[in-house]
Amino acid sequence: MKKLTTGLATALFAGLLNVQAVVAADYEWTFQSSDQPGNTVFKIKQEWASLVETLSDGKIHIEILPAGAVVAHNETLEAVGSGILTGHITDSTYFSGKDPAFSLLGNLVGAWSSPYDLYRFIEYGGGAELYNELENPYGVQFIGAVTPGLEAFVSTKVLNGVDDLKGLKMRSPEGMIQEVFAAAGASPVNLPFSEVYTTLDKGVIDAADASVLATNHENGFFKVAKAPVYPGFHSMPTIEVSMNKAIYDGLSDQLKTVLSTSVRWLSWEFFNQLENKNFDVAAELRADPEITITDWSEAERVKFRQIARKVWVDYAKRSEFSQKVYDKITTWLISQGKL
Repeated sequence: MKKLTTGLATALFAGLLNVQAVVAADYEWTFQSSDQPGNTVFKIKQEWASLVETLSDGKIHIEILPAGAVVAHNETLEAVGSGILTGHITDSTYFSGKDPAFSLLGNLVGAWSSPYDLYRFIEYGGGAELYNELENPYGVQFIGAVTPGLEAFVSTKVLNGVDDLKGLKMRSPEGMIQEVFAAAGASPVNLPFSEVYTTLDKGVIDAADASVLATNHENGFFKVAKAPVYPGFHSMPTIEVSMNKAIYDGLSDQLKTVLSTSVRWLSWEFFNQLENKNFDVAAELRADPEITITDWSEAERVKFRQIARKVWVDYAKRSEFSQKVYDKITTWLISQGKL
């Protein structure tokens, strides 16, 4: 009898494992990141995937893939819509070639003074609705957004203000940010993040719009570019968390809530973990006699922002949806006393 009971228990347990495996197989997803394995932001994205699995009682398992693992960094939108990838966590500006509205949503240069301004706009100012109106036709559902905060600037040359940008060969993602730097006199080129170190090291570029101070440090940029600008003066990108719309639409309301709630957690961790590291890295760099950190004056920041705002207006004219995004964001900024 004891053997029979043990055998039944073993069989039942095996059966439960098989059921769980079937459920897990239904929700085994791949999300491509715009980052490389090993850096802090990639690890935070993996933490998010683990949280989703926990909150969904194991129903959803997400594998976070590095940049370029399946498709190029600027091809994930179609890959997600077609089901090649389940989702992506990436910079929206990579898709600016499809509609300039992606630039306005992904990095409205000079608009946001803190991550909390951006998050409020996404959650309460109509940002999420704009994203879905833009991306649903591609078969993509926007879940939420995160940001690493105000980016530092990587440079091999000391930059004290806007005038020092003239003739500067620099890496910048495609879209508005490229045009802003061009308007300021720089010579930007579109390169993936993964090529920043090698192009700086070989002297192909003098500087890079890359990421926040801590991430730049983790990627070794200050070994070859010893004149960072910190705090940054230019960019605070929107990193979207989006997935295949057909798969999303087939989820229960409970699992949709798991996703939206978990992205809010991700938005908090993404910025605050990096901000803590930024302070530590800044102290380390200031103690290094070979490193020169510059912090632009408010007058120089205003000068750069004025250049950027002219490009906003120009971008708004480039498509019907760009104008809609521009109107929505500027109306919200005015209502918040930010513009």
